[in-house]
Amino acid sequence: MSYSIALAGKGGTGKTTVAGMLVKYLVKKGRTPVLAVDADANANLNEVLGLGVEETLGDAREQMKTGTPSGMTKDIFMEMKLQQAVVEADGFDLIVMGRPEGAGCYCAANTLLTQCLERLIKNYASIVMDNEAGMEHMSRLTTNNFDALLVVSDPTRRGLQAAFRIVELADKLSLNIARKMVMVNRFREDQARGLEEALAEYQLDFVGTMPEDPELQALDLAGRPTSDLGPENPAVAAAWRIFDAIIT
Repeated sequence: MSYSIALAGKGGTGKTTVAGMLVKYLVKKGRTPVLAVDADANANLNEVLGLGVEETLGDAREQMKTGTPSGMTKDIFMEMKLQQAVVEADGFDLIVMGRPEGAGCYCAANTLLTQCLERLIKNYASIVMDNEAGMEHMSRLTTNNFDALLVVSDPTRRGLQAAFRIVELADKLSLNIARKMVMVNRFREDQARGLEEALAEYQLDFVGTMPEDPELQALDLAGRPTSDLGPENPAVAAAWRIFDAIIT
């Protein structure tokens, strides 16, 4: 039985970094094959995972608007482009949604793309979807039919307020998500009291903190894959403890 988890949060919380750690965790635990889906218009999950991307599904949407090759139906064309967009790695695959480049309606292309993606997902034991920052993906029902939603916050009241609003919107939209959780990234011990007070105010399903880590920040600034950090790193160790607790 497959396990699917989507990540969300406001910009700058380290959501994509956590997504990369989660992919590597699932591979290490043998929950393979893993499909990593970068659904962020500002796609950079591939950089966190140390992979190059030549084609996105946004490219397929653009091409379908101008017409499919002669003798090929639109659904077969989309299926082909979906397969071409899959980047294979050790224990996991990555697919980047990308973003439309031009004006006009993408409804038909998006519908076909969703259908193809649903068929693809059935081939994987684990699915990790990194969503764009904010809440718009909720309204578009991108984050639907998941076992879990993990909202990544920073250790601020505004960050937790944003996390609360994301969870609240998921509830209002009646999204099919079994569990909605919140974790706090870049945490320092001197923030413990403020965090406790904010969590008491917002009543979230809080699953833990990941500490602020200089090594992680240095890798990020150098443009190196942060997912290369091992479990001996304090931030990775904290993230893995959270994953151990939430993934059954």
